[in-house]
Amino acid sequence: MADGVRARRSAPPREEVLAAAMEMIAERGLEKLTMAALGRAVGMSSGHLLYYFGSKDELLLRTLEWSESRLGAERGRLLTRAAPARERLAAYVDLYVPDGHRDPHWTLWLEVWNRSLGAVADARDRQAAIEGAWHRDLAALVAEGVSRGEFRPVDADRFAARLRALLDGFSIHVAIGLRGTDREQALGHVREFLTESLYR
Repeated sequence: MADGVRARRSAPPREEVLAAAMEMIAERGLEKLTMAALGRAVGMSSGHLLYYFGSKDELLLRTLEWSESRLGAERGRLLTRAAPARERLAAYVDLYVPDGHRDPHWTLWLEVWNRSLGAVADARDRQAAIEGAWHRDLAALVAEGVSRGEFRPVDADRFAARLRALLDGFSIHVAIGLRGTDREQALGHVREFLTESLYR
């Protein structure tokens, strides 16, 4: 029994490791995160963590993918409910924009983007897959709203690309704590843009 307990402590559930990594990256940034510190937080040796992840960059990507899988499930729930397209678009925007300075999910994205220039093709492909899911869901929602007459006739794919660029820009400002841009201000700008360009 003691051996079984030790085995469980040396290999905690994957979600526990990724949740701890997300919290530590948000608090310290990836550069200050050490495998030893993460290991202490989850009761695992740094050697075990390196065995499972290989590098801090891989740990970062897996943590982002885990975080995104949770957000993706929430996004799917919001977008498939029985509600007008405009209401579901507001929910999408609300989910997209960070809660505030050092939002953990957005801190992960900032770290990933910071490493994108030197990333290998596999890492860039995985990042593109995550961003592609957000884009496809948004484009489909815009197309649905147009087809139902709720939105002005726009090219859904092009509009989604532009809206996501706007969301990314404001979200980065919110996440890094840029003075004069908080979450409510960002949401206000996006609502104004949608009123002027999309809503009937």
